[in-house]
Amino acid sequence: MTLPWPRSLFARLMLIWLFGIALVLAVSLALFVGERERIGRNVLFEGVAQEIAAAVDLLDRMSPPERERWIDEFGRRRLRLSLRPVAQDRLRPLADDHPLHTALRTAMPGRHFGIFIHPRDDRPHPILLVALQLQDGTALNIRLPGIAPASPLRAPPPERLFAALAALVLGVGLLTWIAVRLATRPLSRMAAAARALGEDPGRAPMDTRGPTEVALAATAFNQMQQRIAEHVTERTRILAAISHDLQTPITRLRLRAELVDDESLRARIQSDLDAMQGLVKEGLAYARSLDERAPPQPVELAPLLQALAEDAHDMGWTVRVGELAQARVEASPSALRRALWNLIENGVKFGGEVDIGLAPATLPSGARGHEIRIRDHGPGLPAGELEKVFEAFYRTEASRNRETGGTGLGLAITRNLLRGQRGEVRLHNHPQGGLEARVLLQAM
Repeated sequence: MTLPWPRSLFARLMLIWLFGIALVLAVSLALFVGERERIGRNVLFEGVAQEIAAAVDLLDRMSPPERERWIDEFGRRRLRLSLRPVAQDRLRPLADDHPLHTALRTAMPGRHFGIFIHPRDDRPHPILLVALQLQDGTALNIRLPGIAPASPLRAPPPERLFAALAALVLGVGLLTWIAVRLATRPLSRMAAAARALGEDPGRAPMDTRGPTEVALAATAFNQMQQRIAEHVTERTRILAAISHDLQTPITRLRLRAELVDDESLRARIQSDLDAMQGLVKEGLAYARSLDERAPPQPVELAPLLQALAEDAHDMGWTVRVGELAQARVEASPSALRRALWNLIENGVKFGGEVDIGLAPATLPSGARGHEIRIRDHGPGLPAGELEKVFEAFYRTEASRNRETGGTGLGLAITRNLLRGQRGEVRLHNHPQGGLEARVLLQAM
């Protein structure tokens, strides 16, 4: 049975941080308590050694009768002094690395002594015994009943301290990374979904699983995406309906224009009706480009570009195709063909001649792709209009005439069709003159 993971992002972050702080405090407390106990034991041994040194120095100055009379009065607090010998067979030497050895050598330099573990029948645990000789050769035994013979805490080696600190830092760093990732990952997912929505309003909805705050944000995002898709669909249907319904009155006007006796007036009316008919067709094409949902299939780019160039030659256009590498993409053939044909037609209309190239490329996402370059030899465009020309019904200052500039929907249709194939198109002024359209498509 596993503990329930909090649903709220706030609760999850608080739990991680509290656990991290508790871990830091626990390790710090363990190091502090261990070091404090070790230092306290060392101070105790130094104090006992100083008391032993003072008692031994005072006994050295007394005569034997005085020692016998005063021996029981010394060290009543922590020491028990005796001038009577102790059976050696019951003594065990204390380890040489015990801190009491160091403390006694510091307090009584030059004096020989021994420290033993002395078992006592009247005590459940053995006690420490210090054996030495006074200056006149008298044996002196000092029992330490308040000090256990077990080895005290020693200072841990430096590498152990460094390892503990490194583990502490790594642990806190890991918890911090988890907390930051937990907080930023939903934001990254939201940013990626927003970018994808700009390119494809019909993308799949966001996953609403996760913390409460993330689920609420994802649900709101999905609702916004649905409303945008409905708005685009409604706008497309309105545009398609208007464009379709206009064809009937245009046809009636053509018939009635035939009844006009003035030839000059009839020609002007027919010209206006042709312009209206072109605008209606472009409007229908634009509406269809927004709702292009043909199933994708593998498409070889090199044969497609060759076929487009041959169609252009049949129309008397000058279209040159450079060396084409083998490239395959997954797209709707009709939509891709229509988009590329619009770019070629646009280049011929404004630049006279068109050069087509194809090369491998890397997409902004880092994926492998292909780049189609369609360059004309016209005057190019001002930098401020390179992006505006993709807006619907936008025409540059040099193409306000419908005879040469069209309806302003050609490039908008092209971008919509290419984005429907997970592609993109950008315009650039070529360094050697002319305008170059660069089409990026994802490779299979």
